[in-house]
Amino acid sequence: MNNQKKTSRFDDLIDAALSRQQRDQPQSTPNKPTSQSKSTDPAYTRTTIYLPKQVHRQLKAAAASQERQMSDIVTELIEQWLEKKQGEELITDDQ
Repeated sequence: MNNQKKTSRFDDLIDAALSRQQRDQPQSTPNKPTSQSKSTDPAYTRTTIYLPKQVHRQLKAAAASQERQMSDIVTELIEQWLEKKQGEELITDDQ
């Protein structure tokens, strides 16, 4: 670390603290694009839905265990439901 002669009994502690500080500082990364949060992304709109408390708890736990956002799970399920409904309408229209 420091090639200078130690003049204090605290020099080793100071050196350790400085090396830890350098280690813990995040490395600067090149300017990579940052992703927008859904709240500021114009492609998203905020929607309020009412769920039974038990369903909300289960959804929240499942999302956390899969490291996903609840809104992503709900979006996926709504898209599946809409595709199913669209398929049912096509079958009904053909008859």
